[in-house]
Amino acid sequence: MWQQFQPKKVFLFMLSIMLGLTVWLLPTPEGVTEQAWQLLAIFVFTIAGIITKPLPMGAMAFIGLMMLVVTRTLSFEEAFSGFNHNIVWLIVFAFFIARGFIKTGLGSRLAFLIMKLLGKSTLGMGYGLVATDLLLAPAIPSLTARAGGVIFPVLTSLAKAFGSEPHSHPRKMGAYLMNTAFQGSVVTSAMFLTAMAGNPLIADLAAEVGVKLSWGTWALAASVPGLLCLLILPYVMYKIYPPEVKQTPDAREFACKELKAMGPIAFQEWVMLFTFVLLISLWVMGPVIQMKAAAAALLGLCLLLLTKVISWDDIIKEKGAWNILIWFATLITMAGYLNKLNLTKWFSQAVVGHLVGVDWLMGFIVLGLIYYYSHYFFASNVAHIGSMFPPFLILSVGLGTPPALAVLTLAFFSSLFGGLTHYGCGPAPIFFGAGYVPVSTWWRNGFAMSVIYILIFGVVGGFWWKTLGLF
Repeated sequence: MWQQFQPKKVFLFMLSIMLGLTVWLLPTPEGVTEQAWQLLAIFVFTIAGIITKPLPMGAMAFIGLMMLVVTRTLSFEEAFSGFNHNIVWLIVFAFFIARGFIKTGLGSRLAFLIMKLLGKSTLGMGYGLVATDLLLAPAIPSLTARAGGVIFPVLTSLAKAFGSEPHSHPRKMGAYLMNTAFQGSVVTSAMFLTAMAGNPLIADLAAEVGVKLSWGTWALAASVPGLLCLLILPYVMYKIYPPEVKQTPDAREFACKELKAMGPIAFQEWVMLFTFVLLISLWVMGPVIQMKAAAAALLGLCLLLLTKVISWDDIIKEKGAWNILIWFATLITMAGYLNKLNLTKWFSQAVVGHLVGVDWLMGFIVLGLIYYYSHYFFASNVAHIGSMFPPFLILSVGLGTPPALAVLTLAFFSSLFGGLTHYGCGPAPIFFGAGYVPVSTWWRNGFAMSVIYILIFGVVGGFWWKTLGLF
């Protein structure tokens, strides 16, 4: 029995405890409640454990929940409130729906069609996935629904078609495609006012400093830096995280052969396709008909169950979904209460208080970087926007930053920073949960791409917006 206790795992677990305990024992800063500081300590412990993985992520999340309740930092009801969050269940439902794509063979059929069109190389397929996401982005305002419900199932089938499984040959192709498609989704979310749920909130907040962002203005401003990011993203990822299989000269012939072998579309594939189109329609019309994306996903899932496209056993066996339910709901709870207890507001005010009198350009660069990288402490783009966008925007303008420049930079950062971690935005745990990419690699690639995004949107974007006369 004692052989199960690996010294390295024990050390990493103790390290996580020491990090959390250090924060716990530090004097509570002025303006911060003891409850908020204790919550931060437990959050630090949980994040450290999830990153270093001395135990499975779900187990670390349960321990974090236990600490919240036992220390009375949060009540039991408050600690488990994240399990009621619609984004959490949207992610879980997306996993189940993805199972339908795989089980019916529709995902494989779509994958072979992509292979037939862009199958000469793995790089070409990376560009194909990014282009597909770009076409869908203006019409689907839920990043999680678009990337997790549409792109992810096709991507999974594509990787499996080439024999790249999470437990067998993940670097063959699947790991590269997972990272590329996910990073592409955070870029496309920044390119349209209707591509991410937090973007309309930003437009409302921007009006308070006299900047009006219409759908057209947003899309035009994002077009050059956004397309440039999408143009180089698959290639950069190809270089920093290359797939083992690069050239696939026989892929087109293979795809045509497989499509012929699959024969005409079967009844269950038609049902899956109908459900797929229905979900896209409901996600697009969601704001108009007042239906949340999670509710639409639940409707689609029930349709698949009723038509026996997937079975209840399929749902029970989907371990990745249940694992994500535990650890992502926990992070949603902690991040949400850090905001409710005003710790993020205190952090924002503490930062801006040290920049009064600083040159506006230097001050804005510092503010922008802090705004971007503070997303390591958030599990939701919208929560980050709601708590930190207003004070950072107000101070940026107060320092002398042109209002439009401040608004556009922070607005686009508000989507791009979702690519930093495996929990930073809705689709992150879906793509990461597939099991192709280790945590450390996910974070490393996320940081590398963040530098590129910041340079392109900050420098190229700035010149583009100046050319357009926006400031």
